[in-house]
Amino acid sequence: MQKIIRPSWDVYFLALAKLAASRATCLSRPSGCVIVKDKQILSTGYVGSMPGVTHCIDEGRCYRRSIGAADAGKYDFCRSIHAEANAVALAAKAGVSLDGGTAYMTLFPCYTCTKLLVRAGIKEIVYELSYASKDKKRDKHWKEAYGGTGVKTRQLLLSEKEKNFFCEFIKNITSERRLESR
Repeated sequence: MQKIIRPSWDVYFLALAKLAASRATCLSRPSGCVIVKDKQILSTGYVGSMPGVTHCIDEGRCYRRSIGAADAGKYDFCRSIHAEANAVALAAKAGVSLDGGTAYMTLFPCYTCTKLLVRAGIKEIVYELSYASKDKKRDKHWKEAYGGTGVKTRQLLLSEKEKNFFCEFIKNITSERRLESR
């Protein structure tokens, strides 16, 4: 019998964050977040509009860009809730503590989401893509302010082999019998 390959926990949870991002309704940066503790999923989130508010993906336009809002004040006009904020809010709504958890996300959180994650007790942030904006001074401030929190961060990129594994796994019928019944 051929050896069955399983992804590591880190790879599995980042892949789930990437899958959560497939539900994103933001045209600019689809992102996803999975928060876990002791290898158990506590909450997930993706970037999207508030309940009851039109999604930019459904309109086919970014609302804030369509009204000409400047990058500096973009959060004042953006309809979307970031993936991390959604994960924290959904956990709070369900009464789930995130204290001591690890957040896996497709994009390093903005400063506001970082503050939410730190306050919620997240001990580690694992991310795929670094966050960078046009405002380098602001980005530097975010990193400096975050540095004193004690929260660990590390970047994780899926290898081509890992990506191919998930693509093949999803492409095929998942629960097809591997072994013959007796």
